[in-house]
Amino acid sequence: MTLRILLVEDDLTLRYTLQQALEIEGFVVDLADTLAGAKCVLNQYKNEQISMESCLLLVDLGLPDGDGADLIHWSRAHAPMPVLVISARDDDSSKVDLLDAGAEDYLVKPFSINELKARIRVALRRQALSGSAVSEEFIFGSLEISLKRHQVLRDGVKVHLTPKEFKLLARLLRQAGQVVTHRQLLQDVWGPDCINHVHYLRLYMAQLRGKLERDPTAPELLLTETGVGYRFCELSDVLIQ
Repeated sequence: MTLRILLVEDDLTLRYTLQQALEIEGFVVDLADTLAGAKCVLNQYKNEQISMESCLLLVDLGLPDGDGADLIHWSRAHAPMPVLVISARDDDSSKVDLLDAGAEDYLVKPFSINELKARIRVALRRQALSGSAVSEEFIFGSLEISLKRHQVLRDGVKVHLTPKEFKLLARLLRQAGQVVTHRQLLQDVWGPDCINHVHYLRLYMAQLRGKLERDPTAPELLLTETGVGYRFCELSDVLIQ
């Protein structure tokens, strides 16, 4: 299956640089420099019956005819596919709003090509897994996590987690490699009445790290996205299906 990326970027130099880097990786790269142009390409995908499962939208926010955030909302309704945002805006509120709106990830300019390619691989892998049975058994060195059995073992010894701790862990694992915002976690784990209680998250994440991380002060599994949310590390070490 050919993997296709629609790159929406009005900076000609950056657009060319990203196009070349992504084509070297084997992607088919389509280009647009406006919202209107991007919508035309996405409509063309639909007309040609191109599978959205093999596509990704890479979009800048500051476009000549509007904000790239509008394209994210439009694509969700008309051409659903993974969305990665690239932008010079680095304020936390912008990141949170876009992630809550459905973007898979957010990269602040300037960023390295290697980081971009890694984020794309994660997004496409999650897209591929979304239509298949997702693993519920994980191994990270001496740590074993079974979502099916509600069990965590370290060196074969059961680690006690409270129901809320386990629910938080499971929520992050099911979206591993991708940042999950404070609002999303609070709503899914504690309910909509608690979406502003960020102190709950800080407390429970500290407890989880104390039980799961080799060094809670330098976490390797449960990562902080400052001002935005948390991310479970990429599941490159998943062994059991």
